[in-house]
Amino acid sequence: MLKALVFILSGFAASWALAQGANIALGTKAFDRSQQVEVSADELSVDQSTGQAVFEGNVLVVQGEVRLSAGRVAVVYAQEGGSPSGISSLQASGGVTFVTANDAVEASEASYSVEKGTVQLSGDVILTQGQNAISGERLVVDLNSGQGRMEGRVRTIFSPSASDN
Repeated sequence: MLKALVFILSGFAASWALAQGANIALGTKAFDRSQQVEVSADELSVDQSTGQAVFEGNVLVVQGEVRLSAGRVAVVYAQEGGSPSGISSLQASGGVTFVTANDAVEASEASYSVEKGTVQLSGDVILTQGQNAISGERLVVDLNSGQGRMEGRVRTIFSPSASDN
């Protein structure tokens, strides 16, 4: 009985803390942002004047074990000496799904800074980690440290393991 009460109270305390914003672990500390980025889509439009490429339709972006899919992804190229020198960032919209080796996130849109190794997802964000889920309005992930923060009316669902019974 005492064990059940402690479990319920700890779940309540965790839910209360998460309602204000939550720090969460996501991805891997071994993420290598120097790996090549592969993008595939139904269409590609390139604007040389802005240094931007827009992929549309069934877009899939892969870098190592990280995958991002969306209806539309705009790629912003880094500029060095007036010439493109690699990908600086990706702006995704249209049903975004972001997947690492152990986690999956769905959102309305996302911004991925390849240079910084960070991802910001917004709009009805849902993160699943195994049988657990957390939702909110915005999730910011540092792929280098594997840490993330969910913000905006955070809601969680925890599934106790068999050893907790």
